[in-house]
Amino acid sequence: MTGPAAADGTRTVSYRGYQVTVPAAWPVVDLAADPTACVRLDRPAVYLGRSTAQADCPAHLVGRSSGLILEPLTSAEPSTDGLLRRQITDAGVLATAYYAPGAETAANGLLATGRVTSKAQSGRAAIARPLAVTPSVVATGNFAGNAFDACDAPTQATMDAWRPAYQGVGVYISGSVRTCGTQPNLTSGWVSANAAKGWQFLLLDVGLQAPCSTRFPVSNRMSSVAATAMTQGRNAAINSVAAAQALGFAQRSAIYSDIEDYPSTAACKAAVLSYLSGWTQELNSRGYVGGAYVSAASGGADLASVYTSTAYTRPDNIWFAHWGATPVGTSRFIPATYWNNHQRVHQFAGNVSETNGGVTMKIDRNYVNLTAPPPPVASLSVTGGVAAATLRWTKPANTTLGQIMVRSSAGSNPPLLPTSGTAVYNGAASMFTQTGLPNSASYAYRVWVKDSKGKIGPGVDVRLVGTKATIGATPASVMYTGAVTVSTTVTRLDGAAKLAGVPVVLYAKAKNATKWSTVGSFKSDANGVVSTSQKPGVSTYYMWGHNGAAGLLGTRSAATLVEVRPAMSAYLTPAAIKLGASTLLYGYLNPPHAGMTAYLQRRSGTSWVAVTTGRLTTNGKFAFSIKPTARGTYTYRVVWLADADHQGTQTASKVLTVS
Repeated sequence: MTGPAAADGTRTVSYRGYQVTVPAAWPVVDLAADPTACVRLDRPAVYLGRSTAQADCPAHLVGRSSGLILEPLTSAEPSTDGLLRRQITDAGVLATAYYAPGAETAANGLLATGRVTSKAQSGRAAIARPLAVTPSVVATGNFAGNAFDACDAPTQATMDAWRPAYQGVGVYISGSVRTCGTQPNLTSGWVSANAAKGWQFLLLDVGLQAPCSTRFPVSNRMSSVAATAMTQGRNAAINSVAAAQALGFAQRSAIYSDIEDYPSTAACKAAVLSYLSGWTQELNSRGYVGGAYVSAASGGADLASVYTSTAYTRPDNIWFAHWGATPVGTSRFIPATYWNNHQRVHQFAGNVSETNGGVTMKIDRNYVNLTAPPPPVASLSVTGGVAAATLRWTKPANTTLGQIMVRSSAGSNPPLLPTSGTAVYNGAASMFTQTGLPNSASYAYRVWVKDSKGKIGPGVDVRLVGTKATIGATPASVMYTGAVTVSTTVTRLDGAAKLAGVPVVLYAKAKNATKWSTVGSFKSDANGVVSTSQKPGVSTYYMWGHNGAAGLLGTRSAATLVEVRPAMSAYLTPAAIKLGASTLLYGYLNPPHAGMTAYLQRRSGTSWVAVTTGRLTTNGKFAFSIKPTARGTYTYRVVWLADADHQGTQTASKVLTVS
């Protein structure tokens, strides 16, 4: 029911106990009274109810205005790009405000005027929650044949009537400038049912249009700044993948960005090509095929002109509109050598009325020549070693393999595209070991399958988390036969958890050696800590190591030196003598170091001065005869200088009294 116009140019529209205020100029279309009326989002209007018949729409509609759709609330429909939804549970109404890009605030204001005037007679409406869908349908698979596209996804009865005249159907799944209604037939159930009947699908996203377009208002156009347009293309791809997955379309599906004809200029061309670059890159990074639907004379010609350029990312597939061009599948604007690897869809007739099985629709006619990229690898895993990683995978069956492509990035984010990151492996094997990895670093890998035709399937990711081992040694210097405590804490670089209960190896090498040896293997405690007591015989470097595991890169700690000094005893007998007599200062160095020099020193003020030297015997003994020439008190010590194995040492000071 529609109320009279108010003085401010608005009026109220009531539907099933829900009332909303809309501009008075908006026409109201009752779909119960006119079930074949086309729900067009390119025109301001209020649509009441839900169509129960095949809508009578032009085949191809693009553009977005503002309006309102009020229909029975039967399922929990989320808001999407350009469609702001409210579930009015008391009235049992789903209110959808459609709006042009940038006009969400106005759409929200429109819905804010709504109010419930009477509750649903049966109480709150039962709302069906959408079932979780596991994407499994590839759009398209390998298909050469005829396809049609219509504004709205046809009813199931129409789909059945139109087969086998057609085997492919184009559907509008997303886009902020999509005109073709809310697609009541386009559900995951509709997709799976028709896939089971052999239908192939062409997926369309109607996003922002060329900045120089003369057909669309500014709100429907992309930025004229190329970098901004690229970001807009990426964002459109993100939304479109979400829409595709909700409908059950899996990776390897192609999604086409619908860019209508435009009068090309250099700046406009750069914006469109940047938008499609961002679109294609984002789709590829998510395992989908980037396609472009274009007018052959504008978008098609512009894409063809930069086909070999590295300045832009070329769409994987092209769907071009060139009505009347013969032979079907060709266009004078797009060389036959471009997109010639089963990458073409030719729309050769548009907005024609056709009848099949007694059902008439307005459609666009297309010839399709497409193949899907290969499936991804399965069972991808990575096992870390020390400075090495071994990747294993299972190659897809029934695929004529070109090569397996492996690329990596440092950190936790894998390379998004086969052209990014660092090349690790290209070949036909089922495993590869990468060596020379830096210590204590993390890596993310993505693996693609490239078939013999050159098509690249979705990437599969695996992450190798780096580990780190600390080292502590207390004390840093010990007497020969003394003990040192060597400890470590092993952790994951991602901070997820301590490495508890993992084997950790202690390595050692003598100070003058070049080769490490294994001291022992220990198991870390609940906090990733290991501690052990060692009695090094010589000055020794210690190092801890975790040798890696599934998903974990091995690590080595820094090396720390524990100095070992020999034990050196000293005896002065007698400790008091008469002038003219002598005494003996002797002792032992352990370990002996036979034949090496021992130095006798005497204190002079605050310094020590050399007195004489002697050689150590086979059991490490030294002995010095001391005969002072004057009375007094003398302080002596014996010093042994360091060698390659041990730290230098000295005896305790010995005091001699001469009277």
